[in-house]
Amino acid sequence: QVHVVESGGGLVQPGGSLRLSCVVSGTISSRNTMGWYRQAPGKQRELVARFTGVGSTNYADSVKGRFTISRDNAKSTVYLHMNSLKPEDTAVYYCNVVYGARTYWGQGTQVTVSS
Repeated sequence: QVHVVESGGGLVQPGGSLRLSCVVSGTISSRNTMGWYRQAPGKQRELVARFTGVGSTNYADSVKGRFTISRDNAKSTVYLHMNSLKPEDTAVYYCNVVYGARTYWGQGTQVTVSS
C-alpha cells in the first residue's frame, strides 16, 4: 500500500509564499507521474502542476510564473513552491503519484490566502 502525505499549508497574506511538501511511502523515480492538484469550495479539482512520466512538467495557466514544482527522488518527496499568492489560490491542495495503472492521493493540505 502506498501512502501519500501532504504538508506545508496554512494561512498567508496576498503576495506571500508557501512551500508544500508531499512525501510518498514508496520509492519514486523520474518515471513516476506526480503532481499537485487543488480544489476550491464549490469547484472541481484541477491540475496545478505535475511531472509527467517523461520528465517534463505541466502547469495550469493561472499559476505559471508563480508556482514551481520540484522533486527529490532520494527522499520520495515532491514540492510545490508557491510565490505571489492570490486569494483565488485558496483551496485544498492534493498530491498524487502514479504507479503503473494506479493513482494514489493524499488527504490534502489547506492553503488560505487572505489579509
